[in-house]
Amino acid sequence: MKERHTALRLVETKGLDREDWLEVRKGGIGSSDASAAIGLNPYKSPLELWMEKTGRAIANEEHAGFDDPRYWGTLLEPFVAVAYQQKTERRVRKVNAVLQHPTFPFMLANIDREVVGCPDVQILECKTAGEFGSRLWRDGVPEYVQIQVQHQLAVTGKAAADVAVLRCGQQLEVFRIRRDEDVIGRLIVLEARFWEHVEADTPPPADGSESSARALRQLYPGGGDTLDFSQNQHLSQVLTDLRALRNELDAKGQHAEALKQTLQEAMGDASRAVFATGEVTFKRSKDGSALDAKRLAQDYPDIAARYTVPRPGSRRFVIVEDAA
Repeated sequence: MKERHTALRLVETKGLDREDWLEVRKGGIGSSDASAAIGLNPYKSPLELWMEKTGRAIANEEHAGFDDPRYWGTLLEPFVAVAYQQKTERRVRKVNAVLQHPTFPFMLANIDREVVGCPDVQILECKTAGEFGSRLWRDGVPEYVQIQVQHQLAVTGKAAADVAVLRCGQQLEVFRIRRDEDVIGRLIVLEARFWEHVEADTPPPADGSESSARALRQLYPGGGDTLDFSQNQHLSQVLTDLRALRNELDAKGQHAEALKQTLQEAMGDASRAVFATGEVTFKRSKDGSALDAKRLAQDYPDIAARYTVPRPGSRRFVIVEDAA
């Protein structure tokens, strides 16, 4: 497949400190942002991404620590690249630049490696997946990663990319993703719509995800006046629908709890039960311990005060039932 265009080298990253690199990322949609921008990322909503791009929130990558899979993904990336070379006998090298689409300047890309001297594939994307993350790879490359790679192919004009994933620290798999013009065409349109929200400083709509909930809590901390939506038929109907749905969920939840208790009662002290249609476990967790903060504050108030930190309050969404 022939290369469509050559990407622009927007910024050289060799020697660039992290703060400057994050500032460059705010100026466009990177490949790791692409699935979030179009609403197909399981971890981040368009609204949360919009807050990062408009400077209202710090990108989550800033907080990646030892318990964060992203930390290990970054740390192990060079080893995955080496293993890919050994497995495929292809040579790769770092690009050391933020790349930019020559026609759509809001489309940026940092590629892990470029594949050298191979007409069949030009880009390498390195991934790691732990025990939980590996489940997403059972049927091949997850959708959000496919979108990330198609974004890279769109920016660079390249024809194909390999995705090398290290699963559970011991199994390397390689998947080939070829350029799909239909997917790229839709991706450009949807990313352009998202970027219009950034340029207009207007938030995209929330999508019902926990990511959107986090963004809304940060975007609107509360404390304002009362709003009168009594003449807004759409929002009034939304409230009616929400109330009805919550009542239905409460009823279904009570029914589910009753069914669960029937099985628990039948099991008694047993930890496992087998049925014709499946099995359940009902095990006791290990005993634990907890700090009695109230007693500590009573017996040693000075020590308790030294280790007490303020915690900001959070907003609670409560539906007030109509008075009878």
